[in-house]
Amino acid sequence: MPVSRRTALKTIGFAGGFTVASGTAFAKEHDDHPKEKPEEPVKDDRPVDAAFVRVAHFSPDAPNVDIFVDGAPVLRDVAYSDISPYLELEPGTYTVAITAAGDPDTVVFEDEVAAEAAFYTIAAIGELEAETFRPEILVDADPLPEDGEDAAFVRVAHFSPDAPAVDVWADDAPLVENVSFGDVSGYLAVPAGSYTLSIRPAGDPDTIVASFDVDLAAGTVYTGYAIGYLESPTDVTDRDFTVELAVDGEPSVDEKEPADEPKKDPEPDEKAAVDDKEKATTEKQC
Repeated sequence: MPVSRRTALKTIGFAGGFTVASGTAFAKEHDDHPKEKPEEPVKDDRPVDAAFVRVAHFSPDAPNVDIFVDGAPVLRDVAYSDISPYLELEPGTYTVAITAAGDPDTVVFEDEVAAEAAFYTIAAIGELEAETFRPEILVDADPLPEDGEDAAFVRVAHFSPDAPAVDVWADDAPLVENVSFGDVSGYLAVPAGSYTLSIRPAGDPDTIVASFDVDLAAGTVYTGYAIGYLESPTDVTDRDFTVELAVDGEPSVDEKEPADEPKKDPEPDEKAAVDDKEKATTEKQC
């Protein structure tokens, strides 16, 4: 099934190959950090001949961060649980650095990252305090099951640092089992529809840690990110365990059902002819 890998922001290019409208375009807005309105995303159904990269901040004890590629800022003030739009990048190897927001001298990660012609999510996971902070690189919407006619595609990423290995259930059936911190399952074909996803300790189906209602659309590709703390440290707030459901890909334009064409109003001459005909019929009946 052809899949359109969502949207890419395409405007001017920074050094390092990313093309972004602004360093402040994110999936969420925060009142304490007002951000410029991003340019309208553009549907991109081209064959994948570039790398498309988005960044997700899932480290619950890390501050807001800035992202640099080959020394150039590409994303600024990325807050916890933010997922950026996909950013276009020429395939190659780049030096990626993550720093505290507004403080380029405080570097929490810097390394070379190879990007081929594909779609990626770079997720910041782990904890700074425990020295487990690291970026996890995921390849999005590839590979997909071949037997997914009229199905949604779902995978699960366990990025909650204090949660044990878990099983994820869709309604009353297990979806994935024994997923540990840092693990990412493969994509599974799931019949499109509404589900209650529940998180349970691995091998303990009678204990539900958390549950979430989701709507899964046919042909759409999703990743469910389990993030946050089951038991938050006393000095940490707003970092409770949750699942962020992100869309990795959607059906290609030619796969979607065409919308019904709106009815057109008759042209003036046609309308006059209809009115005359109705008038003549009325006079005849009289």
